[in-house]
Amino acid sequence: MDAKDILGIPKSSLPIPQEKKSRPQKDSQRKPDGISREVYALTGGVAPLMPSIDANQLKKRHQPENEKITWEWLAFTNSARKDNLQLYHWVRVVNGTPPTGDYSFAKYNKSVDVIKYTDEEYEKHLTDLTWTKEETDQLFDLCERFDLRFSVIADRFSSSSSSSSSSRTMEELKNRYYSVSRTILIARAPTPADVSSHPLVKEPYNISQEIERKRALSMVLSQTKHQERKDAEVLSEAKKITESRMAAKAAQDAELPVTSNISPEGVEKTSAPADTASPSSIQVAAGGAPLMSMADNAAAAAASLRMLRVYLRTYALDQMVQAASSSAGLRTIKRVEQFLQELKVNLKPKVPTKAVCAEHLELRKEILTLLNLQKLLQNKEEGSYNETPDTPKRVMDLDRTFIPDPVVSFGERVVKRDQKRKGPGPGAGAGREAPSSPAQSKRPRKLKATDS
Repeated sequence: MDAKDILGIPKSSLPIPQEKKSRPQKDSQRKPDGISREVYALTGGVAPLMPSIDANQLKKRHQPENEKITWEWLAFTNSARKDNLQLYHWVRVVNGTPPTGDYSFAKYNKSVDVIKYTDEEYEKHLTDLTWTKEETDQLFDLCERFDLRFSVIADRFSSSSSSSSSSRTMEELKNRYYSVSRTILIARAPTPADVSSHPLVKEPYNISQEIERKRALSMVLSQTKHQERKDAEVLSEAKKITESRMAAKAAQDAELPVTSNISPEGVEKTSAPADTASPSSIQVAAGGAPLMSMADNAAAAAASLRMLRVYLRTYALDQMVQAASSSAGLRTIKRVEQFLQELKVNLKPKVPTKAVCAEHLELRKEILTLLNLQKLLQNKEEGSYNETPDTPKRVMDLDRTFIPDPVVSFGERVVKRDQKRKGPGPGAGAGREAPSSPAQSKRPRKLKATDS
């Protein structure tokens, strides 16, 4: 009897194999350099609060052998203090010689130079009905004491003249201080031009603008979420309206150059019948077409640049040059660049300001117009040289009759074959002539003895 008989478990012939659970592999982390094994085992790889760097990895500072450096607890005085207070701190001493000179942090003590006035200047230039001399003196003392920190000055200022003037606002204190300082500067200067560049004279304090600025700022800071959403919706609608107006204006500006270049004479010329046209008018129209296309392309490029609203001047110049040269060929563009090099003008301005880019583009247009006129003049001269005075000028050669070339007969069969080719086809009309084939286009067949 065993444990299975006691528990009433049936005996099995073969034991059931149990699946072994696979243990997750631990990520092996390499101990970083500069940390001892014990410390790394305690922290478990967690980054320390303070950086732990091995001192051997740091660059050693070169120290001369004859220098002996010690740190001593020495007394010092600060020149920024007026009470000659003596304090102590640790000082680096080299070879037993303590450092000399002023306290190193005394240079950061900056104070405001407050303008002082005398009793005579006050009686002559600074008298004001709303301010007494005692209040003005107290204000200037506080300004010098607190370095123009007007929030502190307004808290410490107290008037003793009357109850109405005891509540001075910060804007009133600023206005009194800056107005008095400005008046004293102008009164002490030999001429007003000597102090015209001083900040207090050049930009005087505006109390009304300061009050309005603070009121608007307080309104913005006290807005609710609902008011902010309404303001955002209004601004988005205003932006859409502005963009639509700019797009309409750009489209209108793009149409203006096209309509302005068309004159009544051009309309009359285009409405004239084709049978009365002359070669000179045809050449002028052919030369005017590139000019019109140049204006159209320039207007389209200007409209596209206006839609961008913000762009680089060099990018705008490249776009305008491409638009002006789009109607010209590659050879003409190369001739324009060669012309600019002959004039010792850069292909791209070194200082692309608005005026320089406009002049550069105008020069390119004038050179392109000159080249087109030279080409028209050359064509005109060649046409007048080839034509005689007695023969009328012909616009089109469509009415010229066809004159077949003479056929050289090399034999009877060759002539008959050519006549068959010249004969009309079965579907040809009576008045239609077949095109002739010159005899030289095909080698004639050699004659045999039987053909003769």
